[in-house]
Amino acid sequence: MTLRFSPKIAATALAGFWLATAPAQAQQCGGDFRQFLAGVKQEAIAKGLSANAADQTLAGAQVDRKVLSRDRAQGVFKMTFLDFSKRVISGYRMKNGAANMKKYASVFQRTESEYGVPAPVITAFWALETDFGAVQGDFNTVNALATLAHDCRRPELFRPQLIAAIEMVQHGDLDPRSTTGAWAGEIGMVQMLPEDIIKFGRDGDGDGHVKLKESAADAILTAGAFIQHLGWRRGEPWLQEVKVPQNLNWAESGLDKTKTGAQWAALGVQPRWGQISGNLPASLLLPQGRKGPAFLAYPNYSIYLEWNQSFVYTTTAAYFATRLAGAPVYTEGNPDLGLDDAQMKQLQSKLSSMGYDVGKIDGILGSGTRNAVQQVQQKLGMPADAWPTPELLRRL
Repeated sequence: MTLRFSPKIAATALAGFWLATAPAQAQQCGGDFRQFLAGVKQEAIAKGLSANAADQTLAGAQVDRKVLSRDRAQGVFKMTFLDFSKRVISGYRMKNGAANMKKYASVFQRTESEYGVPAPVITAFWALETDFGAVQGDFNTVNALATLAHDCRRPELFRPQLIAAIEMVQHGDLDPRSTTGAWAGEIGMVQMLPEDIIKFGRDGDGDGHVKLKESAADAILTAGAFIQHLGWRRGEPWLQEVKVPQNLNWAESGLDKTKTGAQWAALGVQPRWGQISGNLPASLLLPQGRKGPAFLAYPNYSIYLEWNQSFVYTTTAAYFATRLAGAPVYTEGNPDLGLDDAQMKQLQSKLSSMGYDVGKIDGILGSGTRNAVQQVQQKLGMPADAWPTPELLRRL
């Protein structure tokens, strides 16, 4: 399940840019499609790949108009944390997550031993991305990558991915005719782009290949290697539900502010399960304000933001992993009514006119809008929990 144009693009975009052999090559796009592919072939050969692999990959490549349509009309993610998490963390996924952690216990043990990433973390991504491999996407991968590389919106990202697909064909790990995946080129049970598969792909079942579409063992081990690369800290927590006192200074909440666990505990923040990690820095997350669920986000939470930049998806994936690790269901609380799409855009427009940087006026409660809301709440003497309400909009 891709909630923006690519779950891992945030982690790969800059790498894709700098790995291009030269800026001119990285930006070649548009024009006659066959001439464009000929240029890709020459670049692949210059990188040491075989002409045969390039021909095998590119000979049948076509522009996929459905890919361009998806890219031009990316759905915006506007669900609240409670709505989204209740929708995607189903009994089915909890049951199958536990079953898969048991079925592949030895692979998960190996993954944690080598990369430090525990089974629930990988399993939550596996569930949310593809329902444990059941829904991996039906777009031809080479066509998707060739289409997006030829298009001139982000050639610096997708041209290197197309070159990487040629390398996968040369290794025997991608069939240009039959390999399918997400519309933005991600492949397999945990939806990864070709460059990342080449760098972090691991053969978990010992067959000499990395087959993320068919092999759960390959997917698990590869995900572990990739998450470690993103900066995962072995043996540390990532998210913990907490109870917060009503007299807390809400302006101290948010991802841009941290205290040690011990400092939060001294302010009256209490764990709903387990123990607060006293020496670790943590941020207090209030996805729907002070009256909704509350979490301490430890350093490993930042890895989720590398995987996907959506705050709601990220927090849901991290929370789902805690559930798979044994945490109870969160306490929903009784959050204040939020804003609908039109109201959110109205709020963003107002904040922007006041000089706050909320980014695009898109109706999405992103980090810029949250920060602006929190600052305005402070100025108005309202609880500064960064949750926009009709009352805030009225006051403005």
